[in-house]
Amino acid sequence: MEKHLCDMSLEEILRPEGHDCTCGKHHACGLKFLRIGRGALSALPEGMAAIGVKRPFVVMDRNTRAAAGEAVESTLKAAGIEYTAFVFPMEGHIEPDEYAVGSLIMAFDPRCDVLLAVGSGVINDCCKVAAHACGLKSMVVCTAPSMDGYASNSSSMIQNRVKVSLYNACPQVIIADTDLLKTAPDVMLRAGLGDMLAKYVSVCEWRISHLVYGDPYCEEIAGLVRASLKKIVAHAEGLMRREDEALEAVVEGLVLSGVAMAFAEISRPASGLEHYFSHLWEMQALQKGAPSDLHGIQVGVGTLLTLWIYEHVLHLEKIDVDKARRAMAAFSPDAWEAQVRRIFGPIAPEILALEQKAHKNDPVRHEERLQRIEDNWPAIRQIIREELPSRESIHQLMAACGLPLTPADLGLTEEDTVDALLGSRDIRDKYLTSSLLWDLGLLEETAQAIPTVCREA
Repeated sequence: MEKHLCDMSLEEILRPEGHDCTCGKHHACGLKFLRIGRGALSALPEGMAAIGVKRPFVVMDRNTRAAAGEAVESTLKAAGIEYTAFVFPMEGHIEPDEYAVGSLIMAFDPRCDVLLAVGSGVINDCCKVAAHACGLKSMVVCTAPSMDGYASNSSSMIQNRVKVSLYNACPQVIIADTDLLKTAPDVMLRAGLGDMLAKYVSVCEWRISHLVYGDPYCEEIAGLVRASLKKIVAHAEGLMRREDEALEAVVEGLVLSGVAMAFAEISRPASGLEHYFSHLWEMQALQKGAPSDLHGIQVGVGTLLTLWIYEHVLHLEKIDVDKARRAMAAFSPDAWEAQVRRIFGPIAPEILALEQKAHKNDPVRHEERLQRIEDNWPAIRQIIREELPSRESIHQLMAACGLPLTPADLGLTEEDTVDALLGSRDIRDKYLTSSLLWDLGLLEETAQAIPTVCREA
């Protein structure tokens, strides 16, 4: 690689031929056409021509149709482009699940050759899943700088009532018109900031999982995420004032975070324990039939909680190997299963089935991980020091931008948060901060301390 990804322009990063990387992999992204800025929507016909499509199936909900859908339809009509519009009939929040995707597929017009999402997280994710299933391309007109999944090759979905990442393909065209984005509600802007602040933790955790769990790691991709995060943090307060320069910088950072995931072909560069707090809270809300906050808003609170955990991990100059082994020896599969059934309720069978494949609780595998943790403990502590800002600095930034700071601010109980931490390592075969705590025999006592930090924040 002739220069680092973090030093490249957008055009260089997104070049069609991709990049042969020093990590040994070839990094490429399916994004072919990107426009960010004032009046960017006018480039929609150009974007369609760039990927060779002629008739879009335009997917919206009632809110995004009012925010941008009508402008999208006017742009298509002015260009003489035929299209079919679909507006999700559900009122309020749409869950990214089988029902939403099924509704979209059942309404699909087979004369269309591309899905055009008008929205942000849920609508974009549903369109990516549907397009992949139908063998079609997808496009997106962004309606809010609220999350980093616009350019990712995965969709955050609810499948069989469990929060999962489905790997498919990123949209080939992304249009982010700041004239439209600046009309987004404050909560959507804050959600985008919360989603990006998580990257401090995700990169840190990615490096640790590489040492302990053997996950592939790429410093070039990590550097791209760091650069995107730096740009967004620098423009955070301007974002809340809806300044054009800040909106462009934040959207570019969000898109590049998605590109990083596409390059890595996993969500590791952008998602760690802080996201799993959000995933568990969303699943808890589904069980209760209650609404949940925007993903990025929850992720921001999860980031503060995870930074608190790492403050305590960093104080461990040496790990207590004997304590970790005693905890493993005392581990009761029956007690663990009872905990899973209590936390996850009707979806517990899916969680238990995952363990049958992943064997995270296997004593032999625990001993292997523990040995790697012990061998690499100085390096792990150095990673934490290198990657993570102080919790106080992130708390101040979030407070200045009006983000919620505690689970209580989200209407969550201390028990909800304790259960989210305890259950986080169980919902996927992914090495999280909570997995590290479990391996060290510290997960239960950390969970017991969570109520204290919730009250102190």
